Amino acid sequence: MNKLKHTEGRIIVAIDLDKKNWHQFETGERIRLERKYDNFNMRYVNPTNAVVVSAASIPEGSEVLIHHNAIHDTNKIFDHSPLSGKDEADSVKYFSISEEEAYAWRDKDQWQPLPGYDFALRVFEPYTGILEGIEPTLIKDTLFLLTGIYKNQVAGTIRATDYQIIFQDVNGREGNLIRVRTEGCKKTQREPEIVFLRNDYTKKVLNNKLLVGITKADAKTIKEAQ
Repeated sequence: MNKLKHTEGRIIVAIDLDKKNWHQFETGERIRLERKYDNFNMRYVNPTNAVVVSAASIPEGSEVLIHHNAIHDTNKIFDHSPLSGKDEADSVKYFSISEEEAYAWRDKDQWQPLPGYDFALRVFEPYTGILEGIEPTLIKDTLFLLTGIYKNQVAGTIRATDYQIIFQDVNGREGNLIRVRTEGCKKTQREPEIVFLRNDYTKKVLNNKLLVGITKADAKTIKEAQ
């Protein structure tokens, strides 16, 4: 029986610190990625996949995506009893993190945003000149919402809003999601990150005149993206 129980405002999770360091090909063959040696971006390096051990509103055993800095020793549980009859892998550690540091949970095969958050894509202006191979231009502080009350609308945001979660997907390869805080939080004194809607940009996205995506390389029309 699980002996670790969450306290108010916190979630206890189990994290495989090594899970993100692998890439699986379509053949099933895996190779190891030493992320921490080739990149100083901790969103790319640190694990973000976790499994819920105890939480108020997320089912036990659910997979969640968390903030990349949540694995800090201040959140780590150092002294605990084994959670099952089998030995846990050396790379699996337990943490008690703030509820605000969990952004999404996997419902069957689909990621769902946790309360206060939504998913989005960046918006890009395509190059329309005569040259070939010219990348589109990112429209800063602008997101196309995929979930929530602003779904299928383009919104203007406060600066540096588009937090990109880099995680390990079920196919053994890197996955990416952009989360946006659509609701404020009195507890942490966070303001909503959506500040206004861009109806002109929304029309252009829906008419395939602007592109949406995570990066310039994968930016597509909304018709292609769907």
